[in-house]
Amino acid sequence: QVHLEESGGGLSQAGESLRLSCVASGRAFNDYPVGWFRQSPGMEREFVAAVSGGGGQSWYSDSGKGRFTVFRDNARNTVYLQMTSLKPEDTGVYYCAERGPIGTVTDPKAIAVWGQGTQVTVSS
Repeated sequence: QVHLEESGGGLSQAGESLRLSCVASGRAFNDYPVGWFRQSPGMEREFVAAVSGGGGQSWYSDSGKGRFTVFRDNARNTVYLQMTSLKPEDTGVYYCAERGPIGTVTDPKAIAVWGQGTQVTVSS
């Protein structure tokens, strides 16, 4: 079983940038797509961005398109989420997640492994 650990969250002001990292341990990390999800207080966990196993394809939510970039370095067992032009509505706990053998990485139900999350807070 792979273990995922996120880092890089913190407090930012609107317009600033943050880079989140997700480091995997336990086995090879390039078999399945990896996604980033966000959960804000009182809200359900929602898809933000994802990258394919080999890194050649990526997907974004409407809120992340044009501002966020997801990429991976499989040699370092790490997936990144570069966030720019941050907005207060980007605030939440960000989770790294590996999709299981079937399903769509944008669907939380298809996720097999979740990280513990990292808090991102954006002030106006």
